[in-house]
Amino acid sequence: MTHVKSDPVTQADLARQRSRVLQYRDAKGVILLDILPQGQCINAARYCSTLDRLKEAIRRKRPGLLRRGVVLQHDNATPHSANLTQQWLQRYGWEILPHPAHSPDLAPSDFHLFGPLKRHLGGIAFETEDDLISELRNWFDNLDVDFFRVGINSLLSRWQKCVNLHGDYVEK
Repeated sequence: MTHVKSDPVTQADLARQRSRVLQYRDAKGVILLDILPQGQCINAARYCSTLDRLKEAIRRKRPGLLRRGVVLQHDNATPHSANLTQQWLQRYGWEILPHPAHSPDLAPSDFHLFGPLKRHLGGIAFETEDDLISELRNWFDNLDVDFFRVGINSLLSRWQKCVNLHGDYVEK
């Protein structure tokens, strides 16, 4: 990795990498699942397979959490709303936090994660994609547990505001 002065990392740069380093973390910052090798895309079958792996990771890493119930937040993308996915969620009794249409500002990654990440990566040029991924993993691994707790806990109030606004944008 080469540290040089360059243009800040753009939202497009982050979006290209977002699916490569998609991680499921709990409120304590524990990585539950790290998925999606390069060149693969998400469809309903792949998403259900990911949910199977997530369920197993929760069982291993957070014993007892499955018995207390899982609340999953995802948007209305086709793989999330497909019949196959809905059947999976019903079979395991996972609760889905309703997501008003066209409300990307409810994703903790968008309102809590990408600002600090963009600031961290600003001014760094990476020689390879692997260097970028390595830096992303390092940054995630060194975040304080409170970072994740604050992001997930603030979702509840943002979600309520969004519902009250009938899906309109939630500023803060």
